[in-house]
Amino acid sequence: MNIAAIHPKTVDVGNEEYEPPSPEAASETAIEDDYRDTTPRVPFSVTTSFSIQPQIRVLKGGKPRFVSNPQAVTFRKRIFPEATQADWNDWRWQIRHRIRDVQALARVLEVSPEEREALESQQGTLPLSITPYYASLLDRADPTHPIRRAVVPVTAERHSVPGETADPLAEDHTSPVPGIVHRYPDRVLFLVTDFCSTYCRYCTRSRMVGHAPQHTCNLNKWEQALAYIETHPEIRDVLLSGGDPLTLPDDRLEWLLAHLRRIPHVELIRIGTKVPVVLPQRITPPLTRMLKRYHPLWLSIHFMHPDELTPEVAQACTRLADAGIPLGSQTVLLAGINDTVETMKRLVHGLLKIRVRPYYLYQCDPILGSAHFRTPVEKGLEIIQGLRGHTTGYAVPTYVIDAPGGGGKIPLLPEYVVGHDGTDLVLKNYEGKMYRYPDPQHTACQTRGEEQ
Repeated sequence: MNIAAIHPKTVDVGNEEYEPPSPEAASETAIEDDYRDTTPRVPFSVTTSFSIQPQIRVLKGGKPRFVSNPQAVTFRKRIFPEATQADWNDWRWQIRHRIRDVQALARVLEVSPEEREALESQQGTLPLSITPYYASLLDRADPTHPIRRAVVPVTAERHSVPGETADPLAEDHTSPVPGIVHRYPDRVLFLVTDFCSTYCRYCTRSRMVGHAPQHTCNLNKWEQALAYIETHPEIRDVLLSGGDPLTLPDDRLEWLLAHLRRIPHVELIRIGTKVPVVLPQRITPPLTRMLKRYHPLWLSIHFMHPDELTPEVAQACTRLADAGIPLGSQTVLLAGINDTVETMKRLVHGLLKIRVRPYYLYQCDPILGSAHFRTPVEKGLEIIQGLRGHTTGYAVPTYVIDAPGGGGKIPLLPEYVVGHDGTDLVLKNYEGKMYRYPDPQHTACQTRGEEQ
């Protein structure tokens, strides 16, 4: 099916008529060479806190620079001595120089025996891939460092336990056409790519990203997906995910957004991404200028740990927020990584400071080989209880289990409702104190039920 035959050539974007790029023009284009070295003196280390407010200097002509924290600068000079700061700030350079094997990883850190065995056996379902920027955040000597545990494989990934499956959310069973998952009545998940710049070891889609050619997205699949959305007027909300949509070049991503925006019943477009965290250099002024043409547009960013909140990430989120894009965070609860109230509180407080609203806290999905990441559900409830009432409500995410088998997201809350005592509803607050709320309708409903 030819998309051009479905839609008019141009799309109205506010006060201007804009012609989106053609599929043929959607190619690998170079980003603007506008960025030069800047190294604001922001105290930063893996183990200590630091200011995350971006210090943005401006070149003549008003073009903003990228910030770089001192640790990243030191890392670049040690591991990539031939690279300039301009290279480092080029997101395409970052992707080309990803850490992808044990030899490259050994240049970055002291590989533990367990990590080496996992990498050399090559039995895992998910390849190794870490951007140089994100690798600069890893603790060189400590294999238990939270960020390192999340992206470097270990032998535990080989071992599966009952209840784990390759597709725990049954996405493949609710996919009417390639790339579309239609589980909820009014919205669809649109998997636009199978590529991420950095692979998290607990990835829900580890079965399909990074190495499975049958899931590689192409224009034909995009056309099928767009045609499906077009012919289902009940779909008002489209979530672009993958892989990571923000790893697409600007023109390819814009081609897709423009065609979605032409569909009259699509009211909302969302993008799920970890790029601002692992590849903040991707959030360029040209990208944000393009994205703001397609409002209402929302971004769900995968944050995991407060060590990810660097000046570079703060700048990336500032650029997106300044473009009018609402930002929410989606965090997976992970054993030994972020499963304490204190760690989660530092994360959500840091997110609010860079204008990202904590949205979801996910119980880790039971993918194959994920038992070492999963916590008891009681741990998630404990964290929510440790946040609710102890900090602003904006900082408290909704704790959910994405139900295995395709049941969708089910919210979980600590027990705040104790029960009824006569016409009073008995409630327990964040301090454990009991309070009563007059609820006479409860007795009236019970009476009507008895009469029936």
